[in-house]
Amino acid sequence: MAVESGENLASELIRSFLTLEKIDVNIFRASPINLWKPIAGRFVFGGQVVGQALVAASKTVTEDHHAHSLHCYFLRGGNPNRPILYHVDRTRDGQTYSSRNIKATQEGVPIFTMQASYKTEEVDELQHQFTMPSVPGPEELKDSEDFLRSQLNEDMNDNRRTLILKLLEEKIHVEKRPVNPEVYHHKEQGEPKRFVWVRAIGEMGNDLKLHQCVAGFISDLALLGAAVQPAPPNYRPSFMTSLDHSMWFHNPFKANEWMLYEIESPQCGAGKALSLGRLWKQDGTLAVSIAQEGVVRTTQTDSKL
Repeated sequence: MAVESGENLASELIRSFLTLEKIDVNIFRASPINLWKPIAGRFVFGGQVVGQALVAASKTVTEDHHAHSLHCYFLRGGNPNRPILYHVDRTRDGQTYSSRNIKATQEGVPIFTMQASYKTEEVDELQHQFTMPSVPGPEELKDSEDFLRSQLNEDMNDNRRTLILKLLEEKIHVEKRPVNPEVYHHKEQGEPKRFVWVRAIGEMGNDLKLHQCVAGFISDLALLGAAVQPAPPNYRPSFMTSLDHSMWFHNPFKANEWMLYEIESPQCGAGKALSLGRLWKQDGTLAVSIAQEGVVRTTQTDSKL
């Protein structure tokens, strides 16, 4: 699995966010140089920790085993100024299924745990899936950055303008094209459901394990945001962070090709929210299912941001 490749095939997202150094047979290190704290966040981005943990686990399984599910708990916020060590426990290696336990630590303290399961390819006559939602395609929609940039021409308070300028400076190497950008960026109220086309920027080759790791990173970019869409525009999140995160990989995909991220939040209250997501390939194939619960606290402001 060529996650650390310096060749042109490796996208900048891989080099910037998913590169790990092998310390020992089952121990891998993420340098603080490559750790990302989002502008509006307090800790290392949760999706990056998910992606890096999956990188570490995937380095310990055979070539014919690919992740089919993972289940994570975020125990403490990651410090972007300290390295993260990923310890992989080779729990089981079977002919069809293999299991891994991954623990991420900083300065000897656990910040994250993951259980990941891998399997070999299998064929069965019984097949079914939901139908992909019918929404405008990515070529018909405006990129999220372009939408934010267009808002700079509008009348807004200084805090909002400063936030947008900082967001536009962030380079996460992922394109996002929301179907309803006004609701997605909380300019308008909406139901707790969103659709956004996503893809990683850059060439990534054909290694399915690598694409799964990138999907782990992407999966955390828009999940909890659906929970606050019903809030009035004069309410803003005062604190949001992931508590747990699960993914199920159903069919092969390429993370640098457009996929529709369908997200809904069936419940929000008491300072936390549940979000469910599906990643669809453009041909209608269900690629990945995602579930996450997180802390969601809001604050009322005097004016619309």
